[in-house]
Amino acid sequence: MPSLAADETILRDPVAALERHFGFREFLPGQQPVVSSLLAGRDTLAVMPTGGGKSLCYQLPAMVMEGVTLVVSPLIALMKDQVDGLVRKGVPATMVNSTLSPSEQSERLRDISAGRYKLVYIAPERFRSAAFIRALKGLPIALVAVDEAHCLSQWGHDFRPDYLRLSEALEVLEHPQTAAFTATATPEVREDILKVLKLRDPYVSISGFERPNLSLRVTQCDGNREKFDRLKAIVEEHRTGIVYCSTRKKVEEVSATLSGMGVKLVAYHGGMEDKDREWAQNVFLDRSYDVVVATNAFGMGIDRPDVRFVAHFDVPGSIEAYYQEAGRAGRDGEPAECELLFNFADTRTQEFFIDGNNPGPHLVRDLYAAVRRLCGGTSDGILLTIQELTEMLNLKNSMQVSSAISHLVRSGHLARYDVPGERARGTRLVDPSIGPDDLAIDEAALLEKERRDRAKLEAMVKFCYDSRTCRQQWILEYFGESDSSPCGTCDHCADEGWSDQRGPDEEEFVIVRKILSGVARTCSKTPAGDWEGRFGKGKIVSMLTGAKSADLSASRLDGLSTFGILREEGSAYVFALLAELEKAGLVATRKTPYPLLGLTRRGAAAMKGDRNFLLSWPDRDRIARKARSGKAGRAEDKETVEDLADLAFDENLYERLKEVRKQLAAEAGGVPPYVIFSNQVLECFTRLRPKTEAQALKIHGVGQVKAERYLTPFLEAIRETEP
Repeated sequence: MPSLAADETILRDPVAALERHFGFREFLPGQQPVVSSLLAGRDTLAVMPTGGGKSLCYQLPAMVMEGVTLVVSPLIALMKDQVDGLVRKGVPATMVNSTLSPSEQSERLRDISAGRYKLVYIAPERFRSAAFIRALKGLPIALVAVDEAHCLSQWGHDFRPDYLRLSEALEVLEHPQTAAFTATATPEVREDILKVLKLRDPYVSISGFERPNLSLRVTQCDGNREKFDRLKAIVEEHRTGIVYCSTRKKVEEVSATLSGMGVKLVAYHGGMEDKDREWAQNVFLDRSYDVVVATNAFGMGIDRPDVRFVAHFDVPGSIEAYYQEAGRAGRDGEPAECELLFNFADTRTQEFFIDGNNPGPHLVRDLYAAVRRLCGGTSDGILLTIQELTEMLNLKNSMQVSSAISHLVRSGHLARYDVPGERARGTRLVDPSIGPDDLAIDEAALLEKERRDRAKLEAMVKFCYDSRTCRQQWILEYFGESDSSPCGTCDHCADEGWSDQRGPDEEEFVIVRKILSGVARTCSKTPAGDWEGRFGKGKIVSMLTGAKSADLSASRLDGLSTFGILREEGSAYVFALLAELEKAGLVATRKTPYPLLGLTRRGAAAMKGDRNFLLSWPDRDRIARKARSGKAGRAEDKETVEDLADLAFDENLYERLKEVRKQLAAEAGGVPPYVIFSNQVLECFTRLRPKTEAQALKIHGVGQVKAERYLTPFLEAIRETEP
């Protein structure tokens, strides 16, 4: 057993503690401020991306604080993984959950009280027991760390009712220092976490949701056959990954089909035996199997860094769920692919889940009335399965009955109990004198939760159908980050020619500022400092190019100082440039009954002189030719190489080119390496071995601008490795 004493140097220096206890010499971005806040004794809320190192933020303080740190964690498998990993490092850690007998729990609590452990992982359902909470009260608690804290918000994507008992437990424990951690939380969920846990003067750290190494893609599929073909291609290309399905039945179907295609995989879902789920998780983690097909029950806390892809066979129910699951790819920081195979018909499954999780006030009262009638108006219990109750109420969705019972149990009207030797649990009335019409039900809250759940699914569908916005930018804005830039690697950025993105030259910057000034003059500024648009894109372009129309006169747009300021550029070019400004986040369309174009804060900064943005600049000459001909025009005559399968791939050269790219990325200010050239371009370089700029320009993804900036060192590396 390692010594638990912490000397003064370790206490003062988190970096020294980091190396001493965990063997790391430096923190990941965002970790040190959170650790410092906890060591200073402050309550803390930390929102950190998946793979950002949330666990260490409470594990490290636990090692240098006096007393024990209680970690509330939602999954037993997750607990076991973390505890096993800590014990291997020599960290005194243990767990208390339903896998322990009452006598084992009592013994574990005695060992904790005796100071044998610094970290104790606790399942949230333990807080159902008043006796357990009283036992905790006698412990020297240094910190309560709530992991996956979004689970305590009913507005979150993974609400767990047992988490709501934490507030009462903290009250009984006289509010020890508390910290909450999550990877996916909208502003309203963050507010809910602060309110439920009653964090006092908390330090709030939001490290950001951006995962620059993930390439997000949505593929529209007509049916399962198309999905299976695409899945097989993903597995063959990326080899190591997770395929998420919405139901247990779908997991079995996808597993069987992929296995029939020759894919070596393991399946995982909540309906499997505990030992089978544990085996599946272990063989994936120890790399015996590289592909797992699973429901969302798989993944929380899965610490396999080399997951190269996450594929969603079905549409998830929310952006939060999708991004958390996608975030399990590329935890080693290397590029990874996240592909969602979308068919609108799949939303029916999520609608079924929403119906099941939101029974509605009338169904809650009907269920209570049925139980009261079966109990004969007494406190005697009844023994019926969920399916039997579902059939009795003539319902098709048994989830509605489970949810209604859970709501009545949480509100104190029903109690559930185990019956030895019986599969069904017993249900009884807490107060038989209360009738269905007398139930204290917060109907407004129930209806609001259903509204929000449906809004989350609607947002997920909009994300899938959006054909213009950068995928990561769309998600970051959903989580409240309005000043993000295009990622450069998602399907939209790739299709829109990210390889040609660059900053403006002097002339281009003047034009951009003129456009932004014109947009600003059509906006109304809110008290919060936002620029809300009052006109659509067409009217603004007409105003900027000086069009003569009664419509502009009626709107008084022809009286603005920016009227006609871009007359020489022409409306086609201004339209095209305005579209690029919207993709870059400098202007935004407000989704009202009519799309109204407004200025973002990034756009306002650019208008005032900030040149820190990148665009795919429209070709003015080409647009002018199109306008003159009145035709869409032909694609530019540029040779591309489509099929490289028969050309030799040089792995050594590929690694050398990656080193060149990494160095150039660092010299460019630490931009992601794929901004220089994508992996696909490097592969083409290794197969084609271009010797000149003219030869390299024939490769898709090598534009003139990038060739001038970056190509020379790659050509030199290719020449140096000539066979």
